[in-house]
Amino acid sequence: MKAIVYTKFGPPDVLQLQEIEKPAPKENEVLIKVHAASLNALDWRPFTMPLTFVRMMRGGTREPKDKSIGVDVAGRVEAVGLTVNQFQPGDEVFGMRRGACAEYVCAPEKSLAPKPDKLSFEAAAAVPVAALTALQALRDKGKIQPGKKVLVNGAGGGVGTFAVQIAKSFGAEVTAVCSTRNQDTARSIGADHVIDYTQEDVTEKGQRYDLILAVNGYHSILHYRRVLRPNGICVVIGGAMAQIFQGMLLGPFLSLVGNKKMRTMMPHANQEDLVFLKELLEAGKVVPVIDRCYPLGEVAEAVKYLVEGHPRGKVVINVEGSET
Repeated sequence: MKAIVYTKFGPPDVLQLQEIEKPAPKENEVLIKVHAASLNALDWRPFTMPLTFVRMMRGGTREPKDKSIGVDVAGRVEAVGLTVNQFQPGDEVFGMRRGACAEYVCAPEKSLAPKPDKLSFEAAAAVPVAALTALQALRDKGKIQPGKKVLVNGAGGGVGTFAVQIAKSFGAEVTAVCSTRNQDTARSIGADHVIDYTQEDVTEKGQRYDLILAVNGYHSILHYRRVLRPNGICVVIGGAMAQIFQGMLLGPFLSLVGNKKMRTMMPHANQEDLVFLKELLEAGKVVPVIDRCYPLGEVAEAVKYLVEGHPRGKVVINVEGSET
């Protein structure tokens, strides 16, 4: 089968379409014929980091031990392992599994859910990592409640577009912070208020929030803390590296001082949450926002686009329709 292989350390052009062995499912796994995948920060951010960190993440010194790319997957079940009881060949599924940028991938059945009937494979592939991150940040870390004031900084990207919609589904009042070009998108997906970060600094406006999702941006977490209401929570899930490290290292200490909490998180594959998202998608409460689709052979170009720009929503890889 054909797959994108991380051939060596270097710029995005090291991602090459190659012929590799087709996988076989283990007892608890499902073999998926991939129709679409999508890219996340885990895929493109290493190309902006020092080589030492990339080697730690990928393993290896001269070349990566982990040569796969892509986690979000949507496709059709081709075969199942002996102990799989939730899926059968022909089922349409979506979920998370490393190595999704390939014609076939094997995934544990617990990391998958039935694909929403209303969604194309491309739309379904845009969902898992970004939407799970938004859901788990809002509900589990942020303790979102109806009527609460929620700020999403970085509302135009993959996680941000899902966060705005999921927060609205919980009954929150949502303020979206994004660039000028993403203003209309933020409004179209339900944001109650929209702030253009190129014109205004949200941490200087004087408004206070019950929950802040720092999905993107370059603010110090001290600035976010300043605009939290008493008992408010800030969850750092992206942005500049300095912002991420502040959340990881300084956040726990700040949470011990006063009644404002600073938290970080990493999403985890969770079938129950995928099913929860499926229900939101089928009800029309959440709609994936897709910026561009690339064929499988152009994953390197897709990564370059993510590194160089600020896409609206998600960048999707069309595997089934690719010319290989």
